[in-house]
Amino acid sequence: MDPDAVAKAFVEHYYSTFDANRAGLANLYQEGSMLTFEGQKVQGAQNIVAKLTSLPFQQCQHSITTVDCQPSGPAGGMLVFVSGNLQLVGEQHTLRFSQMFHLMPTPQGSFYVFNDIFRLNYA
Repeated sequence: MDPDAVAKAFVEHYYSTFDANRAGLANLYQEGSMLTFEGQKVQGAQNIVAKLTSLPFQQCQHSITTVDCQPSGPAGGMLVFVSGNLQLVGEQHTLRFSQMFHLMPTPQGSFYVFNDIFRLNYA
């Protein structure tokens, strides 16, 4: 397994799903998963998706600038750090963001998001 390829595939899937259908992200989280979104902590797949679907914009487009990853621990987890731009519909300027995912393996051979931290980067 090539960690960089896994990270790249995960990032492409996550952001294309976020941009098209945020509720579709539910299967990437589990009940022990935690999201910190702009400092607000939310735990559990259902609560995380509720938070993401309640954000004050309906449509957006992520463009990814960098993806860095590292193996994490003996259980086969991965840290994935993403930076990029977020374009909201009707807004002239893009917003810069950073997001960190801690992916953990599932018994089925895929990964789920154990930790997710999102921050807008203000200049």
